[in-house]
Amino acid sequence: MSCQGLAVVILTYNEELHLERCINGVKYIANQIIVIDSFSTDKTEEIAKKYGVKFVQNAFVNHAQQFNFVLDLLPREIKWVLRIDADEYLTPELQESINQAVESSASFVGYTLKRRMTFGGKMIRYGGVFPIEILRLFRKGHGVCEVRWMDEHITVDGPVGKLKGELIDDNLKDLTWWIQKHNLYSNREAVEVLKRRYVSTQIKSSLRGSAGLKRYLKEHVYSKLPVLPKVSVYFLYRYVFRWGFLDGSEGFAFHFLQGFWYRYLVEAKVQEVERIMKIRQVDFHDAVQHVLQIKL
Repeated sequence: MSCQGLAVVILTYNEELHLERCINGVKYIANQIIVIDSFSTDKTEEIAKKYGVKFVQNAFVNHAQQFNFVLDLLPREIKWVLRIDADEYLTPELQESINQAVESSASFVGYTLKRRMTFGGKMIRYGGVFPIEILRLFRKGHGVCEVRWMDEHITVDGPVGKLKGELIDDNLKDLTWWIQKHNLYSNREAVEVLKRRYVSTQIKSSLRGSAGLKRYLKEHVYSKLPVLPKVSVYFLYRYVFRWGFLDGSEGFAFHFLQGFWYRYLVEAKVQEVERIMKIRQVDFHDAVQHVLQIKL
């Protein structure tokens, strides 16, 4: 049974491997499913049309821009919005919790849920990383995605409740794809680091709860530490002190690549941009475009 006035927004780019599973996981709770696509070259559009969902294409800038673009397209009868990526799916408990939340008379304008991730086909359970509590469900007109290049969150203008169950990020693509994706992610995260240093009109974060605390520590504590010690300690914290080694060989690969390699890659790119600024005597925007291929 579908929830009253619920639109599910799915972001896609070449997601033929995941989209059918994703749609099947939300079609019984959604009044409308909207696939916002970044001009896929595989069978993503064909699969979306097979299931009769609304299919919209828009040139990709970043995830925040793509999601906010869809919010302006929602019909009047939509009262709630759920954001999900194509490689994610809802557990049955989460499906039922969403049903109850949007049909209740509670005054909440948004709901957080718990998100877990698999890596190499195995659920990552240790390392102090998952489950992550994130806000993905909100009343239309009361939420928007932060305008950020990376680590964007949905923020709302009122009280927030919690959903039961979990959202599972279960990407079925190979390690080469994962590395390429995170290489691009590191460009965007490097931009966020550089913006905090060189852009004076930074908007104060409105995140609350665990997400807000995590960002505060990341931006005001972690960012000020020397590069090699901080990325090394972060990996050891996850892998040793938070028992990441119990995730087995897949866990070592995940915690090393995501907890050390990726974090070091971000810092190395920040250093490269700053080096180009100094050598070429160019400003922050020009150096970012030259090194990271991102036009601000």
